[in-house]
Amino acid sequence: MIYGITLIILGLLAAPSLLLSKKPNAKELLDKITPYQGWIGLVFCFWGIWGVIQAILNIGLLTDFPIWWITWIAGSAISAILGFILGYGMINKLLLSKNEEAKQKGEELLAKLAPIQGKLGLIGVVVGIWVVVANILFS
Repeated sequence: MIYGITLIILGLLAAPSLLLSKKPNAKELLDKITPYQGWIGLVFCFWGIWGVIQAILNIGLLTDFPIWWITWIAGSAISAILGFILGYGMINKLLLSKNEEAKQKGEELLAKLAPIQGKLGLIGVVVGIWVVVANILFS
């Protein structure tokens, strides 16, 4: 359940226009979170990568619990991608700045992902809601 809630929050951070259209006073909250966006993104990026690795290592669950496994890998992938987008500044500063080739590849990847950030944020919100609802219904 907490995983779903955090995925919803990450999706809303990635697609602020979605949140601002529903609650105009949310801009104040987003302004408070913005200084920490890099760290939040960095944590979610690594958490998502770890989730993808764990899902692949537990691919046997796909035969017994296909919907849960697909939800797990989809949520982890979205978390990693959105975390990368939101935390790119921090990732660049801490990890990529020492290697010029890695820095350039990171910038290319960010350039490809940035135009679809809002859509990915919306997908993150939807997957997060699915995780929360599924936990309530099937627990």
